[in-house]
Amino acid sequence: MAYPRHRLLPLIGSLLGLGLLGSPLPGQALTPATRLARAASPASYRAHLEFLASDLLEGRAPATRGGELAAAYLATQFRRLGLAPAGDSGGYLHRVPVIAHTPEPTLRVTGPAPALLRYRDDYVLWSMRNEAQVNLAGPAAFVGYGIVAPEWGWDDYAGLDVKGKVVLCLVNDPGLHDPAIFRGKILTYYGRWTYKIEEAERQGAAGIILIHTTESATYPWTTVTGSWTGEQVRIERAPTSLVVAGWLRDSTAATLFAAAGLDLPRLMREAGRQGFRPVALPFGLEAGVQSTLRRSATYNVVGRLPGRGRLAKEAVLIGGHYDHFGIRTPVNGDSIYNGAEDNASGTAAVITAAEAFVASGVEHQRSIVFMAFGAEESGLLGSQAFAERPSLPLRDLAAVLNLDVMNLYGRTRDIAALGTDQSSLGRTFITAAAAEGLRVTVDSGALIRGAFFRSDHFPFARAGVPALSLEGGSDFTDRPPGWAEAQRKEYTDSRYHQPQDELLPWFSMDGALQQLRVILRVAIAVANTATPPVWNPGSEFRTAGEARRR
Repeated sequence: MAYPRHRLLPLIGSLLGLGLLGSPLPGQALTPATRLARAASPASYRAHLEFLASDLLEGRAPATRGGELAAAYLATQFRRLGLAPAGDSGGYLHRVPVIAHTPEPTLRVTGPAPALLRYRDDYVLWSMRNEAQVNLAGPAAFVGYGIVAPEWGWDDYAGLDVKGKVVLCLVNDPGLHDPAIFRGKILTYYGRWTYKIEEAERQGAAGIILIHTTESATYPWTTVTGSWTGEQVRIERAPTSLVVAGWLRDSTAATLFAAAGLDLPRLMREAGRQGFRPVALPFGLEAGVQSTLRRSATYNVVGRLPGRGRLAKEAVLIGGHYDHFGIRTPVNGDSIYNGAEDNASGTAAVITAAEAFVASGVEHQRSIVFMAFGAEESGLLGSQAFAERPSLPLRDLAAVLNLDVMNLYGRTRDIAALGTDQSSLGRTFITAAAAEGLRVTVDSGALIRGAFFRSDHFPFARAGVPALSLEGGSDFTDRPPGWAEAQRKEYTDSRYHQPQDELLPWFSMDGALQQLRVILRVAIAVANTATPPVWNPGSEFRTAGEARRR
């Protein structure tokens, strides 16, 4: 829905004029970390959350009016707090050049049993090129999980030249069904859809289609259609061999394979065993994608609170993405994808964290950088662009603390974070949580989903910067056992990447403030420690971390 200007301006003005900063107890009675934690204001947090999640911002899609309004609001907040601009050319904005394309695809099976597939019902497809029209016709091949992992002795492309072919592959990795290989049910980066596309490009494939199952993707088909239809945004880049990419529903894939005399469930089982070899399929695929193109830019919003002393050039980064999906296909009459939990909740927390640092006046040797990332939902584009073209050297980043989906369900007795097993930040996090009376638990479901690879801390981790991404607890103080699991399932099934991800009347700020206080304690501990965090010996990111520091 559209809001008239006379309603928009007073709301922004009221938010900017609120007395948002908390009132800590007398400084002499508190440690600096406690002063900082208590300066996080629930009223401030709620005010930012309500604005960012409102229909006024039209879903905050990259390179749209709503997305630009969100970025302007964030930059205004950073300026209000006196943060130093840390973006491009002395400003708060770090430019991310993007190409937005709205695909209208067709996909036809050729061969013994030709068929025209139904967009959204059977598949989704998009162009990997920068042109308005792309076409592709080629033979198809099944490449198992689409993984080449020398350290595991694994090569799903071995013995088959896929140049010019359309490869079909499974998501996740073989450890999903065999705990003896890879990391068992704990997803590795090889299981992510982003990796599958990268590897298909390296192999010279002309197209890639991921076979979806709810178990392997860890989300239903409705999430695929909600995420990959309508306008798509990516960094504009030089073309590679890859022309199209997409998803295919598992039931549709099974029908196609059966029509060609192949047993897809059997092939899927074989793909999970050592020694699997790719299969040239007896059918081909013809794809066409007509796209409405729009070249523009989205932005990361970056502010810096300078440290004091010899470590001031180094920094601790507190960030979260502010984008969501904008205005898309209506679901139950609602077309605005507000993204209240994902991730207005985290963006509001970044602003509230900055306010707490300023209000508390705590001293910190390292600088604190506050960043709102753009285009996370399009494939971590904002954080990827910053890692590739940073406005401050990556070697000077001591740690990245990522806030993506805060706990809006209520107070808990526990807390979690992704990456606690990867670096010394895990020990710092445990200490900070204990100071807030919380125990640290491990979300096994998040490890199985590969959540560590799915948010904006990950491009920094790949570049060698130790990172944590905050997760919610599951032991709620006033709820029965199993309540948290039921709520998360309801969110995944009904609201995740849907217009129904809105600010609900029963939401509570208490849990989010618990989480934020822990993150503030982690940030001040890292900021004032003589040596920066290091990767643990068994971490897959240790080599990149050592190279970065050199």
